[in-house]
Amino acid sequence: MSTIDIDPTTVDFFTDPDVAAEAEPYFDHLLATAPVFREPKYGVVIITGYEEALQVYHQPEVYSSINRTGGPIIDIPVELVGDDLTDILEQHREHFASNDQLVTFDPPMHTDHRSILMGLITPKRLKENEQFLKDLADRYLDELLPLAHCDFIWDYAKKYTVLAVADLLGVPVEDHPMLLELLASGQGPVLGNLELQKAHHNGLERLYDYFVAKIVERRANPQDDILTGMALATFPDGSLPEPIEVARIASNLFAAGQETTVQLLGITLQRIADDQELQQLLREQPNLISAFIEETLRIEAPIKGSFRLVKRATELGGLQLAPGTNVMLLHGAAGRDTRLFENPGEFDVKRANARQHLAFGRGIHTCPGAPLARAEAVFSIRRILERTSSITIDEEHHGPAGAREWDLMRSYKFRGHTHLYLKYTPAEP
Repeated sequence: MSTIDIDPTTVDFFTDPDVAAEAEPYFDHLLATAPVFREPKYGVVIITGYEEALQVYHQPEVYSSINRTGGPIIDIPVELVGDDLTDILEQHREHFASNDQLVTFDPPMHTDHRSILMGLITPKRLKENEQFLKDLADRYLDELLPLAHCDFIWDYAKKYTVLAVADLLGVPVEDHPMLLELLASGQGPVLGNLELQKAHHNGLERLYDYFVAKIVERRANPQDDILTGMALATFPDGSLPEPIEVARIASNLFAAGQETTVQLLGITLQRIADDQELQQLLREQPNLISAFIEETLRIEAPIKGSFRLVKRATELGGLQLAPGTNVMLLHGAAGRDTRLFENPGEFDVKRANARQHLAFGRGIHTCPGAPLARAEAVFSIRRILERTSSITIDEEHHGPAGAREWDLMRSYKFRGHTHLYLKYTPAEP
């Protein structure tokens, strides 16, 4: 975006609306000049470099995830002083955002709770989930194709992603409408908007209540189903979690993955509809769909970045980081690092190393739902292309080619569409 000042010493990455809408010039400037950069307004150390980001991901003993979903300001009623902040942070965990979510946990608590989650999304269970994903895509396409147009975000993506997780967790079909009403009928979380954050948290509380009731019920009366397996799962030491702990672990799949997968679907369909040459290539060579998704994740990661808090003094990229330093990992920028990706600003569906992107993180916090997100995108795109002969952007809403006006999320944390209007022609039977 050449029309804005991208000098990181003067631009506020966290509040500038132009950077929120299109951050790539900001990313590229820092990658070229300072892959590890201490921005002046808040003192946040912003990491755009790929290798530097990997160092953070692989050192959870140095970089805490306790502030992962937070922002540039750490507002807690205790001074962060000392050579090692591990104990202080755990004692005051309740003051951090999303403090009951797995993504903010550090070892050993993270290790124990993630083991439960990984027991719920095994390769076997993901394989069993595939037929549901295929059938679900056709179910919504049966409704949408006769209309010849839709708001893809609201008419397909939000509903599809909710029910994909619901089936994976074995939520009974009769409860699916409740989940759709709870999770697919409102705006997703946008950091910086406290009202939306509050509404999102209230939705999680309702999910907690739902899963606690199911866990208690299945422990009292076990059945041959996935919910019973969830209810009887134990920590690595053999102890049985409290029902609320299991409920939070299950709900984490919805909280951490649903909205980001919505945005992945939206970003991929926008590219397909806006680039007819690409669309035709994917129609002719559907085996490229997986590679197309990875390249999209590299260049347009739905989560731009997340935070870490330095627990012990360390050095990164030539900067000395004291305990208490707020660090932001910009996954979206790391995918543009020229030290790893050749011509990174160019979208190349056949890029050999696209899958090395950091859109799903790395290390102990690698997104556990990544296989599900990939499967949702693959099956959706494949069926949409198979069941249409053309897909285009609805110019009545988004304007003509070369002058598009997108309805984008205005966030320093998330990237994606709030609405995406498409037109399409059903394929001949």
